[in-house]
Amino acid sequence: MAAADVGTKVRRAGGLRTQSRPARTSEQKGGLALLEHLDESECLRLIAPGGIGRIAYTGRYDLTVLPVNYKLHEGAIYFRTSEYSLTAADLRTGIKDAEYRVAFEVDDFDPATREGWSVLVQGPASHLDDGDDRKLALSLGVEAWPGGEHDQFIKISPVRVSGRRVRTG
Repeated sequence: MAAADVGTKVRRAGGLRTQSRPARTSEQKGGLALLEHLDESECLRLIAPGGIGRIAYTGRYDLTVLPVNYKLHEGAIYFRTSEYSLTAADLRTGIKDAEYRVAFEVDDFDPATREGWSVLVQGPASHLDDGDDRKLALSLGVEAWPGGEHDQFIKISPVRVSGRRVRTG
């Protein structure tokens, strides 16, 4: 087993070797990495352009995390999926107007500068089956990247929005 770098903590857990490195590195020009907690308005500003996020939920095959294209509209997250996808099936409770608790994460990092941010949205997800809801979702222009029919719209209504930014000092 190789020796750990100077300043690296090495811990053994059940025979596995894990390392945690200190915040200061030579690539950071001697500065410390700073962790900043973001308020809800800053989090929503960061994810407002839409793009790719990850939905996380407990489904039929246990914990599931999948990337989806999304749009943010009036504080809610909208995305599309296929009628026969696991996501559509797992997030449908079978009870009219019932909601399924999910987490949704969006991030942006620059490996060269070791700076970036991450936003976590938690709240209920609901299928948009009503004609007016579907019309709104269609008007937002949410497009799934994979080919094929993606006629199921899902809306996440945030209950909690939190985020962090990492930057060098």
